[in-house]
Amino acid sequence: MRSTTLSRRSATAVAAVALAALTALTGCTQRNPDAGAGGGGGGASADRVTVAFVPKLQGIPYFEAMNTGGRRAAQELGIDWIYRGASTADPGAQTEIVNSLIQQRVDVLVVAPNDPDSMAPVLQEAKDAGIHVMTSDTDAPNSVREAFVNQATAEGIGTALTDSLLEAMGGQGKYAIVSCGQTAANLNSWIEVQRRVTAQKYPNAQIVDVVYAGEDEAQSVSMAKDLMNAHPDLTGLVGECTASAPGVAKAVTEAGKVGQVFTVGLGTPQSMKQYLDNGSSSAAILWDVEQLGYLTAWAGKQLASGTPFQQTNSVNPQLNAVQWTDSDKMLLLGDPLRITTDNVDQYKY
Repeated sequence: MRSTTLSRRSATAVAAVALAALTALTGCTQRNPDAGAGGGGGGASADRVTVAFVPKLQGIPYFEAMNTGGRRAAQELGIDWIYRGASTADPGAQTEIVNSLIQQRVDVLVVAPNDPDSMAPVLQEAKDAGIHVMTSDTDAPNSVREAFVNQATAEGIGTALTDSLLEAMGGQGKYAIVSCGQTAANLNSWIEVQRRVTAQKYPNAQIVDVVYAGEDEAQSVSMAKDLMNAHPDLTGLVGECTASAPGVAKAVTEAGKVGQVFTVGLGTPQSMKQYLDNGSSSAAILWDVEQLGYLTAWAGKQLASGTPFQQTNSVNPQLNAVQWTDSDKMLLLGDPLRITTDNVDQYKY
């Protein structure tokens, strides 16, 4: 009898240790707090869908705003939302996180890949494990992803950036681009449009250099100052992502060249407000980032439930005409926004 009691105590202890380990592991994941403890393949509830989003990196205003939108969608749609990213825009670190989510067997895996080519085989592994695969914000077009949630077309973004800057520059002059990840497919596609639009529409303007600062605002400031020193006749700078957009404006401010060197960029509204106010930035080109996160979560639920996308989709009252193109499997959030001093306070992120 004593032996039986000891065995039961041992089994209880083992179970407690296992539960504690599981709790510690899941504590590293940001779930929607209102959506329950688990979902689908990723947790305890078999009738809930788990959508996991892996951003380029975690902790910057842009992707935190996407997370806010995703969490709101999860609460309204009755799904579980996981948001997990690395602290740096490192393809290797991102791959490790994706692999951990594959092991967790989430229902839908969504990635904004830092390096689309290296991410493609990892997405194949996810598909082979029975997980639905998507991209959002940044695409991996040569992968097995079932849908790409696109914030705006490359043509729309590249043209808006070019027009906004060249209007400030008087339609002529030399400018440079401070981009972020050198392998980021979305940024590179926008730059190609900027090159073409500049050559075709502004024959007296010229792009003199493109540099890459990673997702690092301080590095963007330094590189922008180096560009102004290397090209004394430079009259424009573009910050190609939400880290370099405030970076180039800050560089112009610190260099005392407001009104001499004009900047635009892909900046979140509140990070750009002070530079729009002091005139170092003429405009920020962006989109409603929280709605992008909402659309991402909604699309994940559609895939998991086997509901096909329609040519025009009503997602919520603000997103009542989201277009789907089956040829490239893309959901389009809409047209880019031009953010200026007139409307910057409408956005809280």
